Amino acid sequence: MLFSPAITRLVDVFRRLPGIGPKTALRLVFFVLSMEKEEVEEMARALVDAKRRVKHCARCRNLTEQDICSVCRDERRDQSLLCVVQEPRDMMVIEKTGQFKGLYFILHGALSPVEGFGPEELKIPDLLQLMKTGGVKEVIIATNPNVEGDATAFYIAGAARPLGIMVSRIGFGLPVGGDLEYADELTMTRALEGRREI
Repeated sequence: MLFSPAITRLVDVFRRLPGIGPKTALRLVFFVLSMEKEEVEEMARALVDAKRRVKHCARCRNLTEQDICSVCRDERRDQSLLCVVQEPRDMMVIEKTGQFKGLYFILHGALSPVEGFGPEELKIPDLLQLMKTGGVKEVIIATNPNVEGDATAFYIAGAARPLGIMVSRIGFGLPVGGDLEYADELTMTRALEGRREI
């Protein structure tokens, strides 16, 4: 690279972030270098502070600064309804709808033997323990509609059924405002499978 070692190192650091390629990393580096020194120091302090203070909720594994997150502490939530998601951002998407009033369990990934993510890494034994002792009557599995997400959903469903817990999976299909002609076969198949009476 035609840049100084400090710039090259910073580009390499930015490239570790998901979705950041070499061009975007270089653009971010140039932007950071154009910032005032105080702004960069504030950004660095915020990163270090967040990394030091944020941890997983002891119950659902959400990101929080307390031992138990605000969602799990909310007594108005339906304790018998549990939604299993892959990432904290998935929970945020569901929360934005205002339609789900139960609790969550966040896996922080999906089953993927190739990447070294098995049931233990996803804390699925903790999830099963929560199902046994937490008064859970229904589990809604909201993993991504891909091979890893499907495998994770089937694994959890198989483990939950012997506990006498109802297991459901969120429906997948066409986006609102989308045209049928642009839907691929798998999306259309899932839309048909997830149909409901009107």
